[in-house]
Amino acid sequence: MATLYYAKTIIPSPCKKLHKNTIVASVQPTPSAIKVVINGINKAIGKAAILAVTRARGMELAGAIDSQLVGQDAGQICGMEEPLEIPVLNDLTMVLGSIAQSRATGVVVDFTEPSTVYDNVKQAAAFGLSSVVYVPKLELGTVTALSVFCEKASMGCLIAPTLSIGSVLLQQAAIQASFHYNNVEIVESRSNPSELPSQEAIQIANNLSDLGQLYNREDISTDNPARGQVVGEDGVRLHSLVLPGLPSGTSVHFSGPGEVYTLRHDITNVQCLMPGLILAIRKVVRLKNLIYGLEKFL
Repeated sequence: MATLYYAKTIIPSPCKKLHKNTIVASVQPTPSAIKVVINGINKAIGKAAILAVTRARGMELAGAIDSQLVGQDAGQICGMEEPLEIPVLNDLTMVLGSIAQSRATGVVVDFTEPSTVYDNVKQAAAFGLSSVVYVPKLELGTVTALSVFCEKASMGCLIAPTLSIGSVLLQQAAIQASFHYNNVEIVESRSNPSELPSQEAIQIANNLSDLGQLYNREDISTDNPARGQVVGEDGVRLHSLVLPGLPSGTSVHFSGPGEVYTLRHDITNVQCLMPGLILAIRKVVRLKNLIYGLEKFL
């Protein structure tokens, strides 16, 4: 980017001083694009992430990793008209080494499995790359171990229970509402029972349980299964619906004397996660430690 500024040059003369007006251009280097590696592109969210990164300003897809689809073009896998000329590889180290040699700022986006996340983040950090992790059912022990590692290595890592900005806003609104109501129930819907209870619902319940509030006191000790699962020690109850064709959604119902207050968020497809992913990539490169949750950046 060139910045123009006005300057006045004084030229000495034996008879008189002449003033010459000049325009000077100061050239400032353009920041290099963030090189992004998508690990786990065979999943729907991986394919959507490739499209989102290639369209995002200031980002460049630098690698596509998966144990399947090896050798195929990442762009064609995602249905792009023109190939990206980036083949799918099964070797994360090779891609990381290439980015490290270029000394570019890089981020690895991890959509793999809970059992591989720790090694993936360590491997990325060894080459100087930050990580964004969106892997459901990641154990607390793994998060704790990675937090210690990132602190020592001074490397940025974002572990996101959700990449949906709407879901994060729902969580924040639920925390605010919890100070005004004594009764709360969480209801979620999914088409796949293996996803239950979801990380989003558990996160909401945990957030509400950390506020010193005691909910649903009238039957807090009941063991009736129809009353749902109690999450935490403060009486927050979680109910789940499994109905094929029903959009994935989460509702938080509060009640007080004479009123019911309901917060609801529905997800219709994986595209809702892309704005949060792009935001996470932009922010994680500035971190020197591990951050849990996208809400730190909103």
